[in-house]
Amino acid sequence: MGNPDSSLHFSQQIAHHLPYLRRYARALTGSQSSGDAFAAATLEAILEDREAYSKDTSPRVALFRAFRLVWQSAGAPESDPGDASAKRNLEASAQDRMRQLTPDTRQALLLNSIEEFSPQEIGQIMDISASDAEGLIAAARMEIENGMAGDVLVIEDEAIIAMDLHSIVTSIGHNVTGIGRTADAAIDLGLKKTPDLILADIQLADNSSGIDAVNALLQQIGEIPVIFITAFPERLLTGDKPEPAFVIAKPYTEDQVRSAVGQAMFFSSTETLKNA
Repeated sequence: MGNPDSSLHFSQQIAHHLPYLRRYARALTGSQSSGDAFAAATLEAILEDREAYSKDTSPRVALFRAFRLVWQSAGAPESDPGDASAKRNLEASAQDRMRQLTPDTRQALLLNSIEEFSPQEIGQIMDISASDAEGLIAAARMEIENGMAGDVLVIEDEAIIAMDLHSIVTSIGHNVTGIGRTADAAIDLGLKKTPDLILADIQLADNSSGIDAVNALLQQIGEIPVIFITAFPERLLTGDKPEPAFVIAKPYTEDQVRSAVGQAMFFSSTETLKNA
């Protein structure tokens, strides 16, 4: 008979890392429903075969490695075109760029820049060497950042952070259309010039909500990609409602922002995006 304490410990390990696996899965596949389906399939695989959740690595590495095995077994799909949250009218040029970026390079980049795995840990997850992981990360970053440029609206009340985000976004070829410190200001900016991407904090200067601002904008200008950069990522990773594919926790790194912006632009490819 199994040890109840052992089962509880196992469940706690899974529960602790699951929100971040779901975040990664959605970013990797380009849609919420597809990413969540792969995360769920990973849990089923682990429950059926504990060997998939290896004791030879950290629980977090083991969980992402199990996901990798499930994702590979499905042929490493790029996105779910049937998902209502995904763009159905992707430009032909964006489709070409997606095909050019290999599944392995995209995966290595997200594991490193969004989930902050080291090259050595990525090697454990992907069954490659740390140096090979570094090579994949570099190749993916170059390809994505050189791929497309667009207009970005920043919703952030802290001046220093807003300036930093402005600097990062413009350094990779995008244009910042404005910086909204409150929900009302952000909505006005978004309606004045429709952005291709929104970078948003949750709590704003007048205690208004960045989430409310984003929802109001999306209702009026249509679906565009959103990246939330927040000190409270758990508020957006509950699974109880539609969630953004990209959530970055504060304090963030420049690599996290660069990667998320590139990935979001890459997957959405709204009609206003320009070739770099």
